[in-house]
Amino acid sequence: MAEKIVSPGVYTRESDQSQITEGPIIAEAAIVGPTTLGPVNEPTIVTSYSDYKSKFGGALESASQRYTFFNSLTAHNFFKQGGESLLVTRAVSGSYTEATSSAIKSGSGTDTIGSFTLATIPKGTINNSSGPVNADGVLHSGSADNLRWEVSSRNVNDGTFNLLVRRGNDTIKNKSIVEQFINLSLDPFSPNYIEKVIGNQTKTLRDDENDDHFLQITGSYENKSRYIYVSAITKPTPNYLDSAGVIGGAPAGIYSASLPLVASGTFGDALGNFGATKFSGDIAAGATGTQGIGPNDYTSSISLLKNKDLYNYNVLALPGLISGLSATHNEVIDTAITAAEDSGDSLVVFDTVAFGTTSVSTVTTQAENFNTSYAATYWPWLQVDDVETGKRSFVPASVMMPGVYAFNDKSKDPWFAPAGLNRGALPTVIRAEKALTKSERDTLYDGKVNPIATFANSGVVVFGQKTLQKQSSALDRVNVRRLLIALKRFVGGVGTNLVFEQNTTSTRNNFLSQVNPYLESVQQRQGLYAFKVVMDSSNNTADVIDRNQLIGQVFIQPAKTAEFIILDFNILPTGVSFPS
Repeated sequence: MAEKIVSPGVYTRESDQSQITEGPIIAEAAIVGPTTLGPVNEPTIVTSYSDYKSKFGGALESASQRYTFFNSLTAHNFFKQGGESLLVTRAVSGSYTEATSSAIKSGSGTDTIGSFTLATIPKGTINNSSGPVNADGVLHSGSADNLRWEVSSRNVNDGTFNLLVRRGNDTIKNKSIVEQFINLSLDPFSPNYIEKVIGNQTKTLRDDENDDHFLQITGSYENKSRYIYVSAITKPTPNYLDSAGVIGGAPAGIYSASLPLVASGTFGDALGNFGATKFSGDIAAGATGTQGIGPNDYTSSISLLKNKDLYNYNVLALPGLISGLSATHNEVIDTAITAAEDSGDSLVVFDTVAFGTTSVSTVTTQAENFNTSYAATYWPWLQVDDVETGKRSFVPASVMMPGVYAFNDKSKDPWFAPAGLNRGALPTVIRAEKALTKSERDTLYDGKVNPIATFANSGVVVFGQKTLQKQSSALDRVNVRRLLIALKRFVGGVGTNLVFEQNTTSTRNNFLSQVNPYLESVQQRQGLYAFKVVMDSSNNTADVIDRNQLIGQVFIQPAKTAEFIILDFNILPTGVSFPS
């Protein structure tokens, strides 16, 4: 109803057209696979290689040797090529149960119940096993990669104590402290309550009715320690009220029965292990497991990433999953591709053959097992410097591609091809496993495998940008698929803000006022030749409105890349005029 104006005066109106559409935080790339430590099956953003190392570790030390997982090499090269945000999901071998301490004794030391129990968070190099006690009382767990705990002091007057987390191979005289917590309390009302300071959360992987995975979190306080959490408190500090009814002012000795004794001990009874480890240069055809985990160990992590309300990324790399190794590898790769197709907002990068494969036809045969515009594969393997071991290692191409995509998007836009001398150079690569001939590059590209070429003056370069879609269309190119991903992400975000709004002309115009300027900017940045957006009464009929639907149609003509430069040289006789 129109506003009724009777008496003279000034009437003000507002029309807010300043809506700002904000999408979720998007990682430039995501990787799944084993790491030396860190949260298991918990997608985590890292913003630098030092950040990655602090959360997931670097090299694995075993039998006086240092090994590096593909994920670490991927992260290092990603950030070295200009990447800024990487979503890391750690996969491990089989099931895992954390190591725990025994109930830490309290009072006089004869207490069989104890005051509290600790447990370890990660599985990996900072792992845990029980260790013997020498006659001098020094604990030896046998490895710097294990942990031990120590209550270093206690104050029976105010009910506080100190807790140290130490390396497993240190001694009392030469302690290696990785964390320390000062003036802890067992009083739930204290700001230094042990569960508040250290944390008591556990994260368990569960399945829903669709067999998708999710993390179930229990515990009231977020884990602030990198290594441990409080698994139980069996004897909390008694709350003492003075004559004024105030907590505190306890008489001497009231805390002595509940406070932990000054002592140290190890963690034990962890279940799960790395398994038979195969590292970068040792992944041979026929191997069912790589880097200590089997292909099925990736499945739950990939399933977690399907939740686009929580996790958003542009490209998913699966270094270590190789289609030519076994049917199981293929099945897990298919799982990742299906997840990308269902969500429609990421591209999967994987590898087809193991290190040492020299037959180009073997590579293309493996690629024929897939038919999708949501995945791409590259070959051959590449030699890089391993910053963790100081050695040189051969890695599958998927290790390098997240960095290439990140560099491409920063120098241009996602709808530009991540290939060629301008955006496909691999400056951190020493050499390719095989220097491809022009004929081999032709065979690979015809078989939907993107060749990584070696040029005398330009080094090692990504020289292809095909998806694995078998049908010839605009979507058989990486740049067009990534254009569609970018468009759907933005336009879908605008649509999300309109859910539960009135299906009126005003709402439709709101949509158009945000989408059209964005598509115009994409067109100006060479992503589109032309576009048209329709959201009006022509596609939102009375029947559509009655079904509580709002329909918009986006028509686009994607810009194509110049992959084949054809230069005609015409030699003319002297005196002949040049053609107009």
